[in-house]
Parts: sequence; structure tokens; C-alpha cells
Amino acid sequence: MTKIKDKQAIFLTPSERAYDFIKRKEGLRLKAYYCDAGVLTIGYGHTTNVHRGMEITENVADQLFRDDMLDVIDVLNKNIEFSVRDKITQGQIDALCSFIFNFGETKFHNSTLLKKINAGNIDAAAHELLRWNKARDPETGQLKVLAGLDKRRQEEFEMYQYG
Repeated sequence: MTKIKDKQAIFLTPSERAYDFIKRKEGLRLKAYYCDAGVLTIGYGHTTNVHRGMEITENVADQLFRDDMLDVIDVLNKNIEFSVRDKITQGQIDALCSFIFNFGETKFHNSTLLKKINAGNIDAAAHELLRWNKARDPETGQLKVLAGLDKRRQEEFEMYQYG
């Protein structure tokens, strides 16, 4: 019983730096637009229930972002094994939250990045971030490197490695 209680005490939470970093990387758009991957997006990278012509206020964008971050935190804590949580640094948590926000639960759950972390290869997992710099071109269906994603992954790598 004590063991389970101890495990539950380790809850991974992003810092304010992660919130600021993600907001800066996503940018604020108050009118719905198609991102480079062809997904309708609004606010700070929000993609759920967005429709063409949609407009929101900055307050709504902030609320959507907070709600999206609660989902990110849930994904992080659902997927990271209890056995490695005490070995993960705040910089690693922040970088992983940015990654999850950008790519979503399914891709994180199935990633080699997560597999390496859960296997205890936490430091080696950093290089997996750099592989996620592509998006599928909505017209051709081909994966292509996006400069913005490449830069974001480099910054997440630095955050992950050096805090």
C-alpha cells in the first residue's frame, strides 16, 4: 500500500517556462487558419472543434490553451512509467509537454521517445525529439521537413538536455 501511495506522489507538471515556450512557438491567431500540416487551428495551436471562419477573443484563446495544457499534463502522466518519474528533470518535463502539445497523445504514446524514457534511457531519448521535424504535406501526402518544426525540436532538445 505504501508503495502505491509513494508512486502516486510523483506527478509530472510543466513549469511556467513550458507554458511560455509553447505559447511563443504556437503563436496567437484569433481567426481559424490551416497550419502547415493542413489542420484547422485557432488561438495558441488549438485544433479541436475548429471550423472555417471561426474567430475568438484572446481570453477564449487563453482558456483553450489552459484546457489543452491540462490534456497534455494528463497524457504525460498517463504514459510515463512511475519507475522513471523521479529521474526526469524539469527541463525534460517541459520539453516533453511541448512535444505532446505539438504532436498529440497517439504519436507520443507510440514513439520511440517514450519507449526509451520508460526503459530508463532518459538521456538517450533526447535525440528522438530531433526526428520529429516533419509534417505531412496536405497536397502530396509526403513527409517534409518544416523549418519551424526543425527549430522547435532543436530548442526542445536543448531544454531537455540542459534544462
